[in-house]
Amino acid sequence: MNLAKAIVHSLPRRLPFNIFLRSAFTSATITNELVTKKLFTPGPLNVSATTRQAMLLDIGSRDPAFMDVISEVRSRVISLANADPNQYTCVPMQGSGTFCTEAVLQTSTPANGGDTVIFANGVYGKRIDVICKKLKIKSTLHTFPDTDKVPNGRVEEILKQNPQFTNVAMIHCETSCGVINDVKSVGQLVRNYCPRAIYFVDAMSSFGSVPVDLAGSSIDFLVTSTNKCIEGVPGFGIVITDKQRLLQCEGNSKSISLDLVDQYKGLEANRQFRFTPPTHAILAFRQALIELEQEGGPKGRATRYSANRDIVCAAMREMGFKMILDGTHSESYIVSTFKSPPHPNFHFKEFYNRLSSRGMCIYHGQLSDAADTFRIGHIGHIFPSDCKLLVDAIKEICREMNIPLPIKY
Repeated sequence: MNLAKAIVHSLPRRLPFNIFLRSAFTSATITNELVTKKLFTPGPLNVSATTRQAMLLDIGSRDPAFMDVISEVRSRVISLANADPNQYTCVPMQGSGTFCTEAVLQTSTPANGGDTVIFANGVYGKRIDVICKKLKIKSTLHTFPDTDKVPNGRVEEILKQNPQFTNVAMIHCETSCGVINDVKSVGQLVRNYCPRAIYFVDAMSSFGSVPVDLAGSSIDFLVTSTNKCIEGVPGFGIVITDKQRLLQCEGNSKSISLDLVDQYKGLEANRQFRFTPPTHAILAFRQALIELEQEGGPKGRATRYSANRDIVCAAMREMGFKMILDGTHSESYIVSTFKSPPHPNFHFKEFYNRLSSRGMCIYHGQLSDAADTFRIGHIGHIFPSDCKLLVDAIKEICREMNIPLPIKY
């Protein structure tokens, strides 16, 4: 009998679930206790208790009731996008959001003669180029500073000189720094200079809070995550696509599992995933979509996230921390990036561990120039009261690490 079965069989039969878990982990001698923390990160994120509770149902993937859930989720996503259901469809895909990114590139790039241009101002835009290179898709990467929006003027020059591009890709919210790019203006430039090109927008960290006008932006494919602004749990990603443009891509994909046309056709034919779906994550996502609507939709969620950002950034500035973005990025409320203090007593790992021991989690920075930074996210199921506790903890930890405030750079 293996360890897991031995643990289960050694426990009393009617223990409450939380006691069962604690007993199981203790028996398995796991040294790091698993506890819920406040996640001030770009994702994965905190979710509501009712969203977690929605996963406590075991249901078959071919059960008609579950197929109803899939249909409901797809419909709710199109409604959330404020998109015309006659033009756009939602194609959920197993895996992380990056699986969806690769699925779009696999599916939308012509099997022969594909030529993709990527406009990147951070690591996630550059990741699209990495995927293209791995898939042997011809690609041209144009990079811009992490702290700046992708410049429309430069985009226009590039597209005007290269009408042969078959695919254009960029990030909506580049969470390596928090910049929100003007995807609508770029979409209009794509239509002006490369009218037949597929326009692909990665809205992984923004969809559900930062508005995106799909039709007005001429977006053909948009990908997003279930566990960012919608506040579901990880397990699958979402592709929103123009139906006509999608069907024109049939036969392009060299992957079976990442073929979006086949996935769409299967969903339309029998309301089922082609391969085993993450049933529990989909149930949680439905609940998360309901709660997003109850909060007032993207506008209501943006109000809370903006309040979170305002509390964090005001307190951090008061403590002397330098923000990477300047005041021209007032619309950015997904994540904020701060320059690490130059004080010799500051070590991010220790800073992180001290926050973690208080039940709070932040992320190290991911700027292209390898600058020493850290990120604080403002999204997920966190509230202004949580943000106040975070900045109070940061102030206390700076004292513990003998780092004088305000910070001097």
